[in-house]
Amino acid sequence: MLSDKQSLILCGITALSIFLFGILEILDNFIVLTFLSIVFLSIIANMLFVHSKSETEDDGEHKNKHDIK
Repeated sequence: MLSDKQSLILCGITALSIFLFGILEILDNFIVLTFLSIVFLSIIANMLFVHSKSETEDDGEHKNKHDIK
């Protein structure tokens, strides 16, 4: 799992890479597309993982609050 800071760095790298590779007109290169796709999918997977993890923790805390009463 990536931290928030690492996710922001990856987002910045992705945005900067798309900009630079677009200016250099090498976005059609297979290696460049593979690199950008892997970075993008890792960011999305991390977001989904963190979101699902927080929901399960919230459910556990919600159940514990009702058990105490």
